[in-house]
Amino acid sequence: MTNLTVVELSRLQFALTALYHFLFVPLTLGLSVILAAIETVYVITGKPIYKDMTQFWGKLFGINFALGVATGLTMEFEFGTNWSMYSHFVGDVFGTPLAIEGLMAFFLESTFVGLMIFGWDRLSRPAHLAVTYLVALGSNLSALWILIANGFMQYPVGARFDPDTMRMQFTSLYDLIFSEDAQAKFVHTSIAGFVSAAMFVMGISAYYLLNKRHRAFAARSFRIAALFGLISTLAVITLGDALGRSDYLLQQTKIAAIEGLWHTTKPPYEPWKLVALPDDATQSDVFSIGLPYVLTPLVTHSFTEPIPGIIELEQEARPKIVNGIQAVLALHDYARTRSPEALAAFRKNEDDMGYGLLAQRYAPGQDLAAITKADLPGVVDRTARATIPNVFVEFWSFRIMMALGFAFLAVFAFAAYFSLRNRLERQPWILWLAMLFIPLPVLASEFGWIVAENGRQPWTVFGWLPTFQSASTHSVGYLLFSLIGFALIYTCFIAAELYLMFKYARIGPATGASETPQPAAGPHSADTSGYAEKPWQ
Repeated sequence: MTNLTVVELSRLQFALTALYHFLFVPLTLGLSVILAAIETVYVITGKPIYKDMTQFWGKLFGINFALGVATGLTMEFEFGTNWSMYSHFVGDVFGTPLAIEGLMAFFLESTFVGLMIFGWDRLSRPAHLAVTYLVALGSNLSALWILIANGFMQYPVGARFDPDTMRMQFTSLYDLIFSEDAQAKFVHTSIAGFVSAAMFVMGISAYYLLNKRHRAFAARSFRIAALFGLISTLAVITLGDALGRSDYLLQQTKIAAIEGLWHTTKPPYEPWKLVALPDDATQSDVFSIGLPYVLTPLVTHSFTEPIPGIIELEQEARPKIVNGIQAVLALHDYARTRSPEALAAFRKNEDDMGYGLLAQRYAPGQDLAAITKADLPGVVDRTARATIPNVFVEFWSFRIMMALGFAFLAVFAFAAYFSLRNRLERQPWILWLAMLFIPLPVLASEFGWIVAENGRQPWTVFGWLPTFQSASTHSVGYLLFSLIGFALIYTCFIAAELYLMFKYARIGPATGASETPQPAAGPHSADTSGYAEKPWQ
């Protein structure tokens, strides 16, 4: 019998380590691309200020990268230690993109990070630029393969369950890589990292401008970050809509929870809820305020297509649960007897097997064979209710993420406008906003992760493997000890990150960038140092 306390502690531990690790990931993804862009300008123009910019932001990238690696390595081991049943069930499929990520992306990225940071005096300009591009490529390839692995959990394609091995077996690497969910999530997540890095660069540059330090350096960095952030935020919002459309087609329970839809909609009037207080227990809203005629085109991209509600989705799950129970019982019979009849009975309801595994949680003694006719309606009712993720968490995580996204769009738009008009230092409020907003894109990414992972529940592999079936058989004491240990160690990592980032941000860039720019001495001496321009240009 599965110890549900162990399952919840395992989930909490993985959530903790993932949330800590994801504090570093967006900045790594975005800064690597910004570094490549700035160094490209340096190689083309030869202006030393762009070299100083690349070196300074590269130093902060290196700090973040090192701590990101330290927090990420343990997560892959957790699949084997805390989620051994999951690893057994999908290891052949899930392990492949993770192995490719390690061999192709992580080693590419790690190998060239050192050359990027320490190779300035050993490499030519074009060679060093190529190294920086390889670091950016490796960082984003790493995200690609990890999100391909996660995409399989969200939308399992490219594999089929084998009753002889009791495992998911590969059927198509192509389908796995080009999964609609994986590709949509990769683009959305990577560009969200660009937003985080842009706000980071813009906020620190704003600090220098407010303190009248490194003005030429800060003005250029601010402008590049503002424009990069504006374009990235527009892309995140647009691609977020595409990801939502994908979820609507592939994970209707997630969309119903995100929108707090208790009943199937009646297009086109159905309001999009701006704010609401969903009550999971009563499956109703305590209150809600919405915009009519918005939800249907927003989710379905039409004005006539209804969106299934939670109560109707539970009703749709009921026959799947009954069929799934029969599939699991037939599978157990086949495992004992290897009879063709048992295999045929399993194949008949194979696609609903996951619902039978989920029902095991609510069966007497977690034994499906012990379910009587009298027990069956209750087991089906509780299982159907369990197919819906936590609506309150999903509803508000999505809205916080979305509200932050539009706030970023406004901040970047004002920042780009005042920067392009050379009026930044006359608008201190936008500089203060840029500083205060530094951590918010990372927070938005964290809420996005919650939307994706909470919305998949109660499954580790959507529709096939329930979360409660996936955990290892550890003791509660072991998990509490390791959970506290991880929390303490990872908190130390965060403290180290903040200390080093604040330290080097206060020190600022190289000596040349800290000089107050002076007017050029003559027509032939203009910009010979790269600093002889106005600080806002």
